[in-house]
Amino acid sequence: MSVNLAGFLGVVLMAYVVPGPDFLVVVRSAVEHPAKGRAAALGAQTGLCVHMLAAAGGLSLIAARSPAVYEAIKLLGATYVVYLGIRAVLAARRTARKHRTETAAADGPAGLRTLRTPTPDEPARGRWRPGFTEGFLTNVLNPKAALFFLAILPQFVHGGGSTARQIFFLGILDVLIGVVYWFAIVVVAARMRAFLARPKIRHRWELTTGWLFIAIGIGVAAAS
Repeated sequence: MSVNLAGFLGVVLMAYVVPGPDFLVVVRSAVEHPAKGRAAALGAQTGLCVHMLAAAGGLSLIAARSPAVYEAIKLLGATYVVYLGIRAVLAARRTARKHRTETAAADGPAGLRTLRTPTPDEPARGRWRPGFTEGFLTNVLNPKAALFFLAILPQFVHGGGSTARQIFFLGILDVLIGVVYWFAIVVVAARMRAFLARPKIRHRWELTTGWLFIAIGIGVAAAS
């Protein structure tokens, strides 16, 4: 089996470096909890495996040649990304209201002043399922990920061997590179948790990521 590894690795690295819905989901999840960030990363790469299997089996070709199927996948993906954005914007509003309430309580009479007791993190086990689900759905409902395996991967496949086997090989390599990349991003994002936990910073962060999600979702839906 002979494939153009150098060219393929360059394209894959560029695809990961350019921020997209997966990036926002993984980073936002990692800021909330490192375990949720890792779960979101594995969920996104599991979605990538679905696209790889579909490409090897020809299902992506059917979707690409059927405008109705492609549009349905695109709209589902866009709707889900917008949903994540709306959730983030609502979370930002809740953070702002909570901060105002705590500030008012802290500024009250000395006898009524209360100290906020830090709440321990939710166990990592409880973060796994929502993180994995968000990462998986964001990726698997992204038609651009499916078209990457359909349109980009064949350019690095040579006719001397089984096309399906070469697509599997390149796809698995893509998934492994992504796992390493996302886990590195999770480490960096997790180190920012203390900074982003400040009420004002958290409010701005959630508001910004929320509107970015919404903008990306609208952009996906509007793309031809």
